[in-house]
Amino acid sequence: MSGKSEQADDPRPMADRLRPATLDEYVGQTHLFGPGKPLRRMLEGGHLHSMILWGPPGTGKTTLARLVAQQCDAEFIALSAVMAGVKDIRAAAEQAQEAKRAGRRTVLFLDEVHRFNKAQQDAFLPWVEDGTFVFIGATTENPSFELNNALLSRARVYVLRSLSETDIRRVLDRALEKQAVPVRAEEAALELMARAADGDARRSLNMLELAIDLASAEEPPVITSAIAGEVASGGLRRFDKQGEAFYDQISALHKSVRGSDPDAALYWLCRMLDGGADPRYLARRILRMASEDIGNADPRGLTMSLEACEVYERLGSPEGELAIAQAVVFLACTAKSNAVYMAFNEAMEDAKSLGSLEVPMHLRNAPTKLMKGLGYGKGYRYAHNEPDAYAAGENYFPEGMTPKQYYQPAPRGLEIKIGEALARRKNSGKDPS
Repeated sequence: MSGKSEQADDPRPMADRLRPATLDEYVGQTHLFGPGKPLRRMLEGGHLHSMILWGPPGTGKTTLARLVAQQCDAEFIALSAVMAGVKDIRAAAEQAQEAKRAGRRTVLFLDEVHRFNKAQQDAFLPWVEDGTFVFIGATTENPSFELNNALLSRARVYVLRSLSETDIRRVLDRALEKQAVPVRAEEAALELMARAADGDARRSLNMLELAIDLASAEEPPVITSAIAGEVASGGLRRFDKQGEAFYDQISALHKSVRGSDPDAALYWLCRMLDGGADPRYLARRILRMASEDIGNADPRGLTMSLEACEVYERLGSPEGELAIAQAVVFLACTAKSNAVYMAFNEAMEDAKSLGSLEVPMHLRNAPTKLMKGLGYGKGYRYAHNEPDAYAAGENYFPEGMTPKQYYQPAPRGLEIKIGEALARRKNSGKDPS
């Protein structure tokens, strides 16, 4: 007896064969399809408008586009930006014009729309504008960065979310019910595959299809936990080294360190490592955190981050990753200050906006008689020869620029002592600035 699908002669993958045929079979995205939600209202009213479906893989973007066309009784043309070009768009427009003359609307669906360059995206505009077809684009990338403003202004963006484990279980249960030859699955096996799918319905069905093939050797066929573990092994969490998930996760890591949450910081570090991020990139970002968010409140943070970089270069993965983790935990736990970061930004702004102010004569070196005769270095006070190695009243800013205090030490960590020392000088009467 075989546990294979009821369509054993159909070469298509299970994920394609079992696409939902009706809205009732569609799983997830309740924020769009719940009672009174925008897409539900649109479909129930038979109204069509151009849209961009933005979401992770396996969340039902292609299926949703098909259901939109079906619900609104429109022709459906599907293209993929991986293989299609402007010539294909023109051919689709001609087909849509024929349908329009026959009184039929057309939905043109473009998968991976972000792979089209700006000129190719512009090719849609005339036909979207005159109503030749309704455009639906699907993308895993942020439309704000990847799509033309002209195209975005003519389409509404809908954000699709990763499916929950409960949603994935519904997908798996439905797939098992559709098998012509009954296949039983242990509860633990289904839970394992639902968890390993990581919110991706397509991935869950691919695993189930392989598990059914492996179980078909048994009589009766049973998907055990061991089989599920075999088909679910080796998967990486959803991650794209150049995409939205990458920047979202590094942002979460940085903000967890800044927010003094070592556990969350460690989690996001491990998520990125598990997803394939380059540990050297993470080590560089941690150096930035040490300067931007810890600064002089605890200078050991920068030292430890530098040492983590060196340890990784010497040991590589996975041993060197522990040193990076150690640095992340230290940075999250120690005192925080962005005083140097803020001071640097303010000083840089002045450096850009105030022009090429001259270095005061008393601050210039005089290595030649000519320069000395011109007054270079005249009146300079060598701080080490002054009481407490501090030349009270000396001005180190350019002439014509009002001295400013960029650096405002935070009342935390070592900067408490730094702030007290600066305050003593300011309040001693020695520093008129």
